[in-house]
Amino acid sequence: MIRAAVAEDSGVVGVSCLADGADAVFAQAVLDAGGSLVVVLPAVKYRESLPEDYRPTFDRLLARAGNVVRLPFVTPDSHAYMEAGKRMVDESDSLLAVWDGLPGRGRGGTADVVAYARSKGVPVTVVWPEGAIR
Repeated sequence: MIRAAVAEDSGVVGVSCLADGADAVFAQAVLDAGGSLVVVLPAVKYRESLPEDYRPTFDRLLARAGNVVRLPFVTPDSHAYMEAGKRMVDESDSLLAVWDGLPGRGRGGTADVVAYARSKGVPVTVVWPEGAIR
């Protein structure tokens, strides 16, 4: 679903925090489509907060980024994640969100980023994960 959405535009510029999961799939799809990648890092210690087995993938994707935006937070927390989400939206013409439609587990999650994008008039396309109940 993510790859199909990205493949429609070979000139795509993808903006991502490179979190493990859908963010990484999206970033790789952008690169595979010949697009460029902008990475928003929520905090200085963001990499350390990621699962250890994902870090090599994170490093590989980060190395391929055309631009890296480093937010001024040291520790990744809900405030840093929300600010990163806002920055991603502010850098984008549209938002592709992998979201089950449920409220987030904490501030700065997908629900908050989708709400922020909608409040700014940024078009949002929601891709529903397999098995999600609407």
